[in-house]
This record gives sequence, structure tokens and C-alpha cells, in this order.
Amino acid sequence: MVRRYNRLLIAFYVVTDAVMALWAFVLAYGIRFESGLIPVTRGYPPIEQYVNVLPFIGVLTPLAFQLQGIYRLRRGRSRVDDFFAVLIGSILAVVLGLISTLYVQAYYASEEAKARGAYEVSQLVWALFLGLNVVFTYASRETVRELLERRWRAGIGLKRILIAGAGDLGRMVADRILQHRELGYQVVGFVDDRAGGDHIGYRGLPLLGTLAEVGDIAQRERIDHLYVALPLEEHSKLLGLMELTSRECIEVKVVPDLLQFIALRARIEDLDGLPIINVNDVPLQGLNTWVKRVIDVVLSGLAVLVLAIPFAIITALVRLTSAGPVFYRQERMGLDGKAFTVYKFRSMYVGAEDTTGPIWARDDDPRATPIGRWLRKLDLDELPQFLNVLKGDMSIVGPRPERPFFVEQFKHRIPQYMLRHKVKAGITGWAQVNGWRGNTSIEKRIEYDLYYIENWSVTLDLKIMWLTLVRGLFQRAY
Repeated sequence: MVRRYNRLLIAFYVVTDAVMALWAFVLAYGIRFESGLIPVTRGYPPIEQYVNVLPFIGVLTPLAFQLQGIYRLRRGRSRVDDFFAVLIGSILAVVLGLISTLYVQAYYASEEAKARGAYEVSQLVWALFLGLNVVFTYASRETVRELLERRWRAGIGLKRILIAGAGDLGRMVADRILQHRELGYQVVGFVDDRAGGDHIGYRGLPLLGTLAEVGDIAQRERIDHLYVALPLEEHSKLLGLMELTSRECIEVKVVPDLLQFIALRARIEDLDGLPIINVNDVPLQGLNTWVKRVIDVVLSGLAVLVLAIPFAIITALVRLTSAGPVFYRQERMGLDGKAFTVYKFRSMYVGAEDTTGPIWARDDDPRATPIGRWLRKLDLDELPQFLNVLKGDMSIVGPRPERPFFVEQFKHRIPQYMLRHKVKAGITGWAQVNGWRGNTSIEKRIEYDLYYIENWSVTLDLKIMWLTLVRGLFQRAY
């Protein structure tokens, strides 16, 4: 039911987004050429020229939103997050629209169509479309959100939920349903064989009885769905629950007790009809990896060009103030646990670890050169890592890469530590902009890294880049 509801809601959003985009494009044309608000100096293009572009707008806008991750119904997404997701998605739609119209005009339009400027769109129209599409799409989504919330608050059409199992798993199910009130579900309570003891309800939800009483409770409370959230040692009771519920018109959902293994989102895969649970699925796969890679290459290339003069100045300072190479090369662990060489401006004397071995750097580290202390304080020693991004070893945003020496220690001590290597390492990341960098809690760093991996989107990447600039250029890692 949840999946079916989500699909219907996503389908509704796709259609609505396409319609809003078409209206925004037509209105942008009207404002630019028909309203008289903006002077026209190069003549009036026929409306047919812009009608030719409408099919691209209707298809590319939902596609851009899909690439942006807007159609992933994530829990707890705020109105601010929705706005920025729509904004970035609309910018991506404009970019795709420009590319598509130029491509069609260059390779598929006839000579006559090229001569009359078919598929050409005014830059001002694109700008107006961007603003209007953000307003229309965001307003439509907020309208749907408000209508759904009012409907559920009024108690209209709510599905009544009973949860079998009041332990950690059952409580997590209750939390998720309570966080997703837009699904129109109402948790009635729990059933658990500990109901006769000292065990009490959770978040105001009562314990209604034991598992053997499910049939009577389902009738009395008019239950629509039963969520079975029993621990592994109690799964033998599942058959009894299935027998009891088979006599009632309620749907049964089984929540597997894999919490101790699942750190990222889980996904059901199909192996020739056999359902397989992928316990650590990530959104950064397939086309999303290409989108992220394009962003990395473009921004890193621009950064290298813009920073060429600072690079030259730092290179000269490092070479003149201490003996040794300008760049420091160190082995780090990246995507899929594969080692790569990271580049940094050398900030310590040559042979700094010859006697100590691998150790954490400190703010007042005596091994640092005079210019190195300054570089590390301003995090300028990290700038050569844009070369790692261009090579494909790293991304601009991602978990900070760790040295294999420390990885061997952490992976045995910290649960789920190696999951951070399911994406490319980054120059900056969600943990860094939230203050978990350097010699801080590894556990908290992993928590923030896994949040980033599970909730990746282009918007989140851009948000992290912005926070990095605001809170100090390129957060210092070590």
C-alpha cells in the first residue's frame, strides 16, 4: 500500500510538474514579447517557434527533477529543502532545454527551419521561465502538502495500523509512520507477548494485547493494516499471525529484523522472480554518478584556472622556505576500498613520520614548517586535491579519505565504518561542514557520512559547497 500510494503521488507530481513547466514557458513568452513590459528590439518571433519547444519542456523538466532526486519521497524534508530542490531542478531543466534545442537545431532542423530560427529561444525567456517554473512548481507542491495535511488532520481517509512487536523494530515502524503523516496512516497501537508484564506503550500508543489476540483486536479497532515487526527470535510466531489475520480483511506487512545490518537504505531486487533484499543501497548509482562527475569536472576545472596564481604563489613559498618537494603525496582509501594517491601542498618537514609512524596531526604540530602552519590554518594545503578530482580519484563532496593504516583500526572498532567507501572520497563533506573534522569523534563523522550517502542529491552537494565557502574555504581534515 505504501509503495502504491507513493507511486500514485509521484505520478501526480510528474504530471503536475510537466503542466506547470508548460504554463511557465508559455507565460514567459507572453511576458517577454506580448505584455509590453519589456522592450522588443529584434522583432517578434512567431508563437509557433516556441510551441515547437514545448515538448522538450514537458519532458525535460520532470527528467531534471528526477536527476535532482525530487521524486524520492524522503522523510522529514522541510519546506526550505523542497524550495531549493525545485530551484536546482529548474536550473538543470533550463540547461537540458538549452542543450536539447541547440542540438536539434544544429543536426535535425531543415535548412529552412534554421533560416527562420526554429527552436531558438530568447535568453530572457529562459530566465523568466526559470523564475516562473520555480514559483509555480513550489506553489503546487505546497498546495498538495497543505491539502493532504488538512485531510489527515481532519481524520478523513486514514488507514488504521496495528504493529505486532513493541521492541526497537516496532518502535522504528511507528516513528516512520508518525513522521509520514502525509501517507494518511493512523497507528492504533501495538500487540506484543510482553503485554502482561511491565512493558508499556510508546509515544502515547498503547499496548492493546498479545499476539494471540490479534484477531479480536483487529475487529474491535477496525484495523486496515498489520505491520509485523518481530525480532528474529520471535519469527516463528509469524505463521500464527498469518493464520489469525487470514480470517480478517486486513493487509499484512512484514518488516524484516535486519536493523543491526542495515545502515543505508534497503531495496528489494528481483532475481528471476526471487525477491532479494539489498541491505545497503545507495542513490548515487547509474546516471546520478555521471551527473555528479560532470559537476566535479566542470567545477574543478574552473577552480584550477581561478586558483592558478595562488597555486604559483604557494608553490614558490613552499619551495623557498623548506627543503623538499612542493607536493606531498600520501596513500588514502577511496571508492570501494581502493587505495589512491592524494595530493597536498607539503606543510611538514621531509621525514616527519620517520620516527613516529602514522599519527594524527595537531594544530600546534611541531613537525609543521612555518609556511605549513599557515597553509594548514587556512586549509590551503588541500587545494591540489582538485587535481585528484579531475583524475577521478575523488569528488568535490564526499567523505574525507582516510589513510589505510587508520582504516584497518577503525573498521574493526566502528560498526558500518567501511560503508563510507561506497562513494568517492571528497575534498569537503557533510561531516566537515558540521564540525566533525580533524581530531574529532570518528563515530559522529561516520554518522554524518552515512547520512550524506543515503540522502545524496545535487542540492545537498551544492548546499555543502556553499557551507564550505561560508564556514571557511575547504574544511581542514587532518
